[in-house]
Amino acid sequence: MAVVTEEQILEALKSVNDPEIKRPITELGMVDGITIDGNDITVRLLLTVSGCPLKDTLNRDITAAVATVAPASVVKVDMGVMTDEQRKSMQEMLRGGRTERDIPFAQPGSLTKVYAIASGKGGVGKSTVTVNLALAMAQSGLKVGIIDADIYGHSIPDMLGEGDARPTQVEDMIMPVPVKGMKVISVGMLKPRKDQVVAWRGPMLDRALVQMLSDVYWGDLDVLLLDLPPGTGDIAISLGQHLPNAEVIVVTTPQAAAATVAERAGTMASMMHQRVVGVIENMSYLQLPGSDERHEIFGSGGAEKVATALSVKFGYEVPVLAQIPLDQQLRIGGDDGIPIIESEPDSIAAKELQGVADKLSGRSRGLAGMQLGLAPAGRL
Repeated sequence: MAVVTEEQILEALKSVNDPEIKRPITELGMVDGITIDGNDITVRLLLTVSGCPLKDTLNRDITAAVATVAPASVVKVDMGVMTDEQRKSMQEMLRGGRTERDIPFAQPGSLTKVYAIASGKGGVGKSTVTVNLALAMAQSGLKVGIIDADIYGHSIPDMLGEGDARPTQVEDMIMPVPVKGMKVISVGMLKPRKDQVVAWRGPMLDRALVQMLSDVYWGDLDVLLLDLPPGTGDIAISLGQHLPNAEVIVVTTPQAAAATVAERAGTMASMMHQRVVGVIENMSYLQLPGSDERHEIFGSGGAEKVATALSVKFGYEVPVLAQIPLDQQLRIGGDDGIPIIESEPDSIAAKELQGVADKLSGRSRGLAGMQLGLAPAGRL
């Protein structure tokens, strides 16, 4: 029987990623040592924090990786915890050698597409649209992140079935919660208690948004979606200041009252030099099973009105991206934490949402057309 070496085991462990950080444990400095004693192999693993919720996953993945080079050996994973110095070193490595906090998506070279889901008023289904678009993109193979920026009315964790989830913190770096193949963060996940009320004013709201953008380790994302609070308040202004390259999707219902205030949300985005990529009409109509007849419960034409008005105002086309019908499964999915994209992918509502996700995913990931934050230095 061939004798396995420490180098072979270390090479095998390069295939094991930390479940939260999504980087190899060898690269993160988590492998503290390897002991080979005859047929027994012990891997000394340093967790980022004590009581890591995913240590069972790490144990399983490490055992499987070592088995690829030493199938007849007995593998033991001895777990310890990183020192403060080791955590700081890992944090600096993840930030690319930078110790100061910055917003990676605001950097001129960022290739992440950032979409802010906005609405003029509450109750139009903005959060439902966000989770379903995000999940549809993730299922297509994109690396997707979600920020629940609706500080007062955060609902994303519950809609994804993770209402009690809490992120892991490494020094002052926060790991987003992995959910359904996505990375998610919400004020609801950062509160000590789920029932705690958030009662913050402007400066605190801005600080919370910056923390979720800069203190969270997002890694390399293809797409980041932000679920904004309704209206044109502090968060919308802060987003424009911190992420001017974010593109906005306006959600409305067909009724005139909703459309009028939705138009204001789009206008606010333009005032903050953000591009509005389209309008989604939710609760467009009710279609009973077995019938082709559409019942327009909340009227009609709201999204078209908003899209036309914004197109005229901005001087470029703002299309209607989708008309999503009233579907009980949308509500059930939100309550049960199983979005309709996952539970009923063949429903009309899911197909409309999938269509939007496909359109947005098909836009090339690059710097073309993006603001680079450059200004003339002066005339020579």
